[in-house]
Amino acid sequence: MASTYFEPPGPRVLAHRGFAVDAPENTLLAFEKAVAIGVQYIETDVHVSRDETAVVAHDPSLQRVAGRDITVAQLAMAELGRVDLGRGQGFCSLEEALDAFPETRFNIDVKVERAVEPVVSAVKRTGAESRVLLTSFSERRRLRLASLVPGVATSAGSAGVIRARVAAFAGPQARLVRALRGAGALQIPERSGGVRLVTARFVAAVQRAGSEVHVWTVNDRADMTRLLDLGIDGLVTDRADLAFEVISARS
Repeated sequence: MASTYFEPPGPRVLAHRGFAVDAPENTLLAFEKAVAIGVQYIETDVHVSRDETAVVAHDPSLQRVAGRDITVAQLAMAELGRVDLGRGQGFCSLEEALDAFPETRFNIDVKVERAVEPVVSAVKRTGAESRVLLTSFSERRRLRLASLVPGVATSAGSAGVIRARVAAFAGPQARLVRALRGAGALQIPERSGGVRLVTARFVAAVQRAGSEVHVWTVNDRADMTRLLDLGIDGLVTDRADLAFEVISARS
């Protein structure tokens, strides 16, 4: 199934863990709040439960979000659904989220290797192959996901980003295309380790090679404007409302 994730052209607003300034992060309510303000792209994260279900969660532990010293992997999905995350919300499965928002595109960061097959199963069972982007900081995991869901959109892992940056400044465009290894996007911070990753030259090189540049996590209006001026394709943000205002003011 051909991916439609990158259609039409950006700039794209990717709601980081849903609209988490108005609901507990990575919950169905956070996703509902995002969709209600016009979000088409939700950035989210997946771990795996004790019973091999793909669970929407950023952290391996429940400590930060629920004050419990236990991990997602130690609980079954039914137990995770009963965890109090606030506002009447518990953890949801990836399949629940994809089913609940059938018109929404999901950017899914697969946090652990054990989650790969549950994520693939959830995507296929819901027929969501064309509207998801699968990614991981592990480039090996990203390539495995791409092999299991033919045609799915992906963004490069950390090693892929490094290869792309070197190739963009050290050779012909064909070298950058090879470095991207089919990744439709680079999703990167503006800076890493004191090095500025996002420059107009780098963005243009990636785009000429047929991929997009999305920057995380951008919550300041002035930063959004400056990055859009550099030509980026997407903003990963906790403040989708502000991002829409910034983009609207430019049109």
